[in-house]
Amino acid sequence: MTDIPFDPERDLLVTRDVDVPAPLLWRCWTEPELLKRWFAPAPWTTPVADIDPRPGGRFNIVMQGPDGGASSVKGCVLVAETPYRLITTELLTEGWRPADTEKERPFALTTVITFEPLERGMTRYTARALHGNVADRQAHEKMGFHTGWGICADQLIALARTLPRAE
Repeated sequence: MTDIPFDPERDLLVTRDVDVPAPLLWRCWTEPELLKRWFAPAPWTTPVADIDPRPGGRFNIVMQGPDGGASSVKGCVLVAETPYRLITTELLTEGWRPADTEKERPFALTTVITFEPLERGMTRYTARALHGNVADRQAHEKMGFHTGWGICADQLIALARTLPRAE
């Protein structure tokens, strides 16, 4: 599995070492009904999660705030290496089509999710947000990246712990 170098000027990162096997975390990222249960930081919800976890597949999410406002993520799956790595981007849509540049979101990003098996059944979960420039990274950080993505990581891990483990 080739890694994408971390650029501290343009990338943001959340990582956790957890007592959950990589395949369960993978399921939570790639099964729509599970994705809906953790993707938005509470009290936000995820009423829509549509993913086709294969290169060129779609990754479409709608998050809804407690006030009724919504935010959507529409993108393309670039890499799907079951159960170790998922890379998506908002710069493309399903089928490798260029995304509409007239977006509601302040910036587009590429997300790199990795599940690295460790000793004793542990997994290192890493979520990276890659931005095109320093200003977009700073804007994302000011929006509450670390808090929001941290809450989501905790919700993901809590959900994965409830799933049956393969024997």
